[in-house]
Amino acid sequence: MNSLMKINHKRARRVRQTALVLLVFTLPLFLGAWKIVRGRDINPAYVDRIQDGKTKKHEILTLFGDPDEIDRTPEGTVYIYKTFRQKTTLPKKERKVLGTVQDSPYFDEDWLKNKASRKPPGKELVSMLVIRFGRDGETVQNHNYKQY
Repeated sequence: MNSLMKINHKRARRVRQTALVLLVFTLPLFLGAWKIVRGRDINPAYVDRIQDGKTKKHEILTLFGDPDEIDRTPEGTVYIYKTFRQKTTLPKKERKVLGTVQDSPYFDEDWLKNKASRKPPGKELVSMLVIRFGRDGETVQNHNYKQY
């Protein structure tokens, strides 16, 4: 009977260890590492690898993934990659009200409430990579990388 209990304890310990290891490896994916895995951040070291006239389309797709935008022009295909971040707002200054404004017939509390409840800020562009392919559609003609 004791040997059977020891086997069950060993098996339970092994299952807990396996679950813990799986949790450690999957937790970063849930905490935002999926953005890095997807390739949505433009890595400047990868941009330096691009050689105009030599780099092929499959290398671009391997380094950066699918583009955010694709434009087809008579000169060739254009891939556009963009990186965004949340806009941050500066802290609001408090306005000092002199006198008793509330007693004024021109004071409107609704205007003050509407002004305070503006939409949250959107996203701002951090960097952009534009890659132009030649007429063959496979070789990089030129590229432009810009950080803002």
